[in-house]
Amino acid sequence: MLRAYRWVLATLPFIVFVAASSGDRSSNFQNCVSALTRWTCTDDCKYQCMHMLTDIAIRGSSTIHQYHGKWPFWRLFGMQEPASVAFSLWNMYYHIQGWRQIRSRMPSNHPMRSYYLTWAIVSINAWLWSAVFHTRDLPNTEKLDYFSAALVILYSLYHTVLRLFNQYPTRSCEDGRIQRTPVHLLWSSICIVAYLTHITYLSILPRFDYTYNMAFNLTVGITHNLLWLLYALPVSLPLIQRFPFKSRTYRPPYAYKVVAFAALTTAATALELFDFPPWGRIIDAHALWHLSTAPLAKFWYDFLIKDSLDDGWREPKS
Repeated sequence: MLRAYRWVLATLPFIVFVAASSGDRSSNFQNCVSALTRWTCTDDCKYQCMHMLTDIAIRGSSTIHQYHGKWPFWRLFGMQEPASVAFSLWNMYYHIQGWRQIRSRMPSNHPMRSYYLTWAIVSINAWLWSAVFHTRDLPNTEKLDYFSAALVILYSLYHTVLRLFNQYPTRSCEDGRIQRTPVHLLWSSICIVAYLTHITYLSILPRFDYTYNMAFNLTVGITHNLLWLLYALPVSLPLIQRFPFKSRTYRPPYAYKVVAFAALTTAATALELFDFPPWGRIIDAHALWHLSTAPLAKFWYDFLIKDSLDDGWREPKS
């Protein structure tokens, strides 16, 4: 019995080797069956059929249709929407540059420095997952993309409230301890609960609620822009104190940039409303939206740094 057992163990590798033919083991076959971007044979068949029908529609001057909620795009190196991938990475690049600028140019003791650095990191993460999602649209990559985007938008509103209403933590002159106002603690709790509720709701549904997700992001994003418009109000409407060591009537000369940013951001978001078949099966309205947001990120980092260097942050010497 022991001899038979040893014989089975000795011959088992050869049995497995014979059962799997050389073609099955070849890298070309394995890449065809399921590549790095998870394109299976079934997926590839759907892709080929989609473009075959699109070719027929173009030749017959008939309507180009969406398939599985997506326009027909040409793949590139396994990427499902290569233009959106490229533009997402371009956005990520500007946020990496913005993070570096904040670290090098913003005063180390500035009360908003840590919040802006965190926002930059959260944004880098969001654009990374945007690139992954547009490389391959799968349930998990979709959630990671949408949840990361919602975190960026909500965190933008979070630190905007702290900045505009002077609710950021301050350091005590007596013992050097960090002091947080009750409003700061309450607002932080509200934002945490709101985000967790948002992603939990979308996770437990049998189908992803795209309408709710868009409404949530638009509401938070518009609120963020409207709050920053308070910063740009004329001196005759001093609704907020823009800087801790300046009067309410102090308005910096670069305040107009907030209006420009809000207008350009709204215009860029409007691209999402003009859905159309992709040009050359490469660029659609969503890709153009990603393209337009990249320079806006650079514009906003430049503004945040300029705002942080204003004399209004410096306590006047007695």
